[in-house]
Formats: sequence, C-alpha cells, structure tokens
Amino acid sequence: MNENQTQKPSFNGYQKLVIFLLAITQFTVVLDFMVMSPLGDIMMKTLKITASQFGVAVSAYAFSAGVSGLLTAGFADKFDRKKLLLFFYIGFTIGTLFCALAPNFFLLVAARIFTGLFGGVIGSISLAIVADLFSLQQRGKVMGFIQMGFGVSQVLGIPIGLYIANAWGWHVPFLWIAAMAAIITIILYAKLQPITEHLKLKQEKTAIMHLVHTISKKNYQIGFLSTALLSIGGFMMMPFGSAFAINNLKVTNEELPLLFMITGIATLFTMPFIGKLSDKVNKFKIFAFATVSAVILINIYSHFGPTPFWIVLVINVFMMATIMSRMVPSTTLTSAVPDPQDRGAFMSINSSLQQMAGGFGAVIAGLIIYQKDSYAPLEHYDILAMVASAIMLLTIYLVFKVSKIVESKPNKF
Repeated sequence: MNENQTQKPSFNGYQKLVIFLLAITQFTVVLDFMVMSPLGDIMMKTLKITASQFGVAVSAYAFSAGVSGLLTAGFADKFDRKKLLLFFYIGFTIGTLFCALAPNFFLLVAARIFTGLFGGVIGSISLAIVADLFSLQQRGKVMGFIQMGFGVSQVLGIPIGLYIANAWGWHVPFLWIAAMAAIITIILYAKLQPITEHLKLKQEKTAIMHLVHTISKKNYQIGFLSTALLSIGGFMMMPFGSAFAINNLKVTNEELPLLFMITGIATLFTMPFIGKLSDKVNKFKIFAFATVSAVILINIYSHFGPTPFWIVLVINVFMMATIMSRMVPSTTLTSAVPDPQDRGAFMSINSSLQQMAGGFGAVIAGLIIYQKDSYAPLEHYDILAMVASAIMLLTIYLVFKVSKIVESKPNKF
C-alpha cells in the first residue's frame, strides 16, 4: 500500500485486520518475555538460583535478541515483510517450546537465547509494517492498540500463567504460549497480504552497506540512543517485581495473579486512550509528563515494607499506567525518524538496542539487588529505583531531540 494513500485518520477493513494480527502476535511475544518476571519467585525457589542468576536468565533473551536484530538489519528491507514475520515467528514458537521443556537452569538459559534470536526481531518487523501501512496521523492510535498486547498479557496471560505455574510448575506456561503461537502462525499465513512496496525504492546493493548507511546517519543515532536509555530505565524495575511484592510487601502467591490482572485491565484502558491522545496532543509533552509521574511513583513504591494489598494494587495501577504511557508517544515519534527505504533496517537496529539495553538493565538490577536467601526480603530495591529514575529523566531530553527531528521532516510519514 502506498503511504500517500493512508492520510485519512479512519481505518479500512484490511488495516483493522492487520492491527488485530499484529496485536495478537505482539501479545504472545510480550507474554513470553514478561512472564519471566512474575514467575521469578517460583523459578528462583524451584531451580535454587540466586537473584543474579535469575537476572542472567532474563537478560539471555534480551542480549540474543539484540544480536539477532543487528544481524538481520541489513536484510530487513530486502524481503517481503510478511515472509520475514512468518520466519521469525515460527522460530520464536519453537524456542518457547524449548523453554517449556528445559529441565534445569543452564538449558533454560540456552532456550531463552534461542527464543531471543527469533522473538527479538518480531517487534521491529511489526513496527516496519505499521509505518508502511499507516500514516503518522494514524500511528499513535495503531501503536496504542498493538501495545495493548502488554495489557492483555497482564489481564489474561500473566494471571493464567501464574495459576498454571502454581498448579503444575513454571514449565507449563511456556508450553501454553507455544501452543497459542502455533495457531497464530497459521492465521498470519492465511490472512496477511504480502508487504513489498519498500522493495521498489532505491537501496544499497549489499546488506552490509545498508546496515552501515543506516547506523551512520546522525538523526538515526539520536533515535537509537533514545530507545536504548528508554529501555534501560523502564525495564530495570521489572525483573524483580514479583519477588519484591512477595518478600518485601508480603503479597501472597494467591494475591499476585490478581495484582497483575487488575493492573493489566487498567493498562487496557490506558493504552488506547494515550494512543488517541498522542494523535491530538504534542507527543513529547505526554511523554515528559508520564516520565516525571513514573519517577515519583517508583521511588515511593520502592521504599514500601509490608503493605496492605489494596495500597499495593492502587500504586501498581498508576505506576504501570505512567510507565506504559511513555511507550506510545516515544515509539510513535521514533517510527517517524527513518526514511521509507531505511525503515526495516532502522527498526531492526532500534529493536536490537532496545532488547540489549533491557538485558543490560536486568543485569544491573541483578547486581544491585541482594537477597540473603530465597525467602528473605530483597535489599537495595530503593537504590535500584533511584538509578532507574536518573536514566528515565535523561530520556526526556533525548525524546525532545527526536521530536524536533520529526518536526523538521518535510513528509512526516
């Protein structure tokens, strides 16, 4: 579809179908990655691993996803995006099955690396498809719906995964995700049309030249740095969220699924609203307000000791709403930085940096957090919050720079 044909704000029938397909695809990828956090307490106790080892297990996916993104960046604009999406999604499905079958910590890490090699590229392909099929005036709303995958994974996926894990062990949620992904693969193959308009545009002859060309552009570099710091600051608190809730706040294993479910329901309402708002109001202002709000909330939350469940629930709802409200406007702005012929490569590199930065954040969190034993309270969570806050505040300046780059483009697609 030609970009100039998508200026009107309303969606046609096929565009609505694409949004749905990308959203359910994103749901499984996000769930596979995010379910590690709420399963953290169960996995650390079952596998008898330390906080730093769990940080390695989480970051293994992120680092391999980052490497995969860099390796595929040069080729991302040279193939039909539908074929690329199917190839990597099938690999992701197989990797998730390997996670379900992993009998120990070392094989789990190996399975997470394999899954990351494929899963880490899916988000960038989806973003490239969005940028191909939807104008900038539509993208905020589209991003809001697609990133609802995060909220749905919390409303349905994570609570169900926790119930399953409590009943049958931590392996079974991964088996469930793999089964869903297999069904979605069939739907993608049958319903998604080829996406090849970008192949008609002039490109470098080799993948290496295309990669170097994309990395070397100054405006692109600002977008990359913004994404990297956004991921480090936003992800540092997440890997040990369930362990902190259980061991420090004294949330029970029975209350934890309810905590994630209600927080996710709130996110389901927040994401589309922020998406629509970012199409009408200055995207940078929304991002800056959400960032400052998130910094205040995570620093309050990180100092809590044993706390009534309803207070934990209220703070979590507002904290997650502010954190996720940063993602829609920043992602929408970043999607408008590259030229059409560079989109696939830009999104792959961007996704790569996002994944590796998230993994780096998890490693830092594992080094800062200390736990005497599997049942003791986590120590230094407040220090972790302060480090994350400093990085999050720095991203305000970088996203401001990105917004100025987008405003200066003659055609804001």
